[in-house]
Amino acid sequence: MTMRPRQSVRSSTRLSRTRWSRRSSAACALMALAAPALAGDAPTPLPGEATYRELCVTCHGAEGKGDGPAGIAALPMPRDFSVGRFKFDADGDGRTGTDRDLFLVIRNGAAAVGGNPLMMAWGQLGDDRVRELVAYVRSLEKPGAGR
Repeated sequence: MTMRPRQSVRSSTRLSRTRWSRRSSAACALMALAAPALAGDAPTPLPGEATYRELCVTCHGAEGKGDGPAGIAALPMPRDFSVGRFKFDADGDGRTGTDRDLFLVIRNGAAAVGGNPLMMAWGQLGDDRVRELVAYVRSLEKPGAGR
């Protein structure tokens, strides 16, 4: 029988700490990898939502009710998207508030169709981002609002 040299208490504690440190590091790494899956409760932002929050909230408000900090002082007040009624027939097809109408008002500004010049043109966003904004604005409509 061969005898192994006995470890000192100090080196045994150090070895134990090293093992614990490696295990906890591995556990932390696994948790970090799993965190996005565990965060499944957070809803995925809708296309256009980030652009809306960046450019539109100031006037139209977070819920699209036309009650943003700058919108409250504007006359006329910005459109309340939660009602889902839109004023302009920007494409001239005889129907107001179609997706195409909203697209044109966002891209060209409301003044282009006789609306409030404070609603500026956002054509520099490009057609895809404007379409995403139209879809997001539609998502703000609340059934029964304004009735």
